[in-house]
Amino acid sequence: MSRTPPLSRTTPAPTVDVPPLLVTADEALLAELLPLTAAADVTPTIARDPLAALTTWGRAPVVLVGPDLAEVLAGLGPEKRPRTYVVTLRHAPHELYRTALTLGAEQVIDVHGSAGWLVELLADLTEHRTDRGRVIGVIGGSGGAGATTLACALGQWAARSGPSVVIDCDPQGPGLDRILGVERQDGFRWDALCQTTGRLSARALREALPRRGDLGVLSWYVDGRVQTLQAFAVREALSAARRGHRIVVVDLPRSTDPLIDEVASRCDELLVATSASVVGVAGAARMRARFSDHASPGVVLRGEGFAAADVQRAVGLPVVAQMRDQRGLGEAVDLGLGPMRSARGPLARAVARILGDDAPVASAEAAAS
Repeated sequence: MSRTPPLSRTTPAPTVDVPPLLVTADEALLAELLPLTAAADVTPTIARDPLAALTTWGRAPVVLVGPDLAEVLAGLGPEKRPRTYVVTLRHAPHELYRTALTLGAEQVIDVHGSAGWLVELLADLTEHRTDRGRVIGVIGGSGGAGATTLACALGQWAARSGPSVVIDCDPQGPGLDRILGVERQDGFRWDALCQTTGRLSARALREALPRRGDLGVLSWYVDGRVQTLQAFAVREALSAARRGHRIVVVDLPRSTDPLIDEVASRCDELLVATSASVVGVAGAARMRARFSDHASPGVVLRGEGFAAADVQRAVGLPVVAQMRDQRGLGEAVDLGLGPMRSARGPLARAVARILGDDAPVASAEAAAS
């Protein structure tokens, strides 16, 4: 029989400039598939003849083949390609599975049982960027270093230029949604995501999260329960966040955990936030040893107790930004404004430098003076 695909194992589609391809002359099948493509906001190419399908076969991001043309198409010997599926409305005979194997299809899919999955698969085609989202991990070198504040500020600054998200991987932390003032908003938290097992589309995640403007927040409900991350949920959330946002900021706990180490390894950059003190520098050095294999680690230094060059020599990592303490930070958080109350101040300059976006700070300060 045809079966519903294992949603969590589907490979995301690449960035493309051509639509998905439907290969079928079965009007009943098209009547079921076309509403799904409309729901995903994509307009497919329809090939009612196997030869016509070869025109865009290799370039289409997804190919859905009807049983009526699958055998003839397989006989033409098109090149094997990923994200090819045979789709059917009724019981699939054993011969169809052999045909799908010859065609190089990943699965035979029951349209009626997999409609939601197909919409998510197709919807992702409208979301892919020519550059994938930049993932920045933030971890404290020592307690009280301000890693969570830095993560929230990075998210707020990045959201000025496009869809961004902050992901809270510390169930024992203060809660990023509270710091950013969205704790009263409805939306998905880890509690809900950890109960799902299906593939998570970029659009579904972006639309489900509590948000302020272009900044989404994935955090925890505060209800007194002991909460933990689930590996499959973290992997799906991080993958969907990368596909659907320009910047992804991950707030990581300092606790030693194989899952946290895995998440850190998936980040394009890893920032160790630490204070300019003996304890802070020693903690940053320990973090350097823990993440010695990471491709792009760096230190964000809070305070002026030590020079950046001295800290860099002591820790063995580049200091990507150093900042003074931000006045009025607690008040801004208490007001639900998040740490980035304005585009001025040491925190704004630091996050702009980290994100490679110094110009808006200068212009904002010039305009305010």
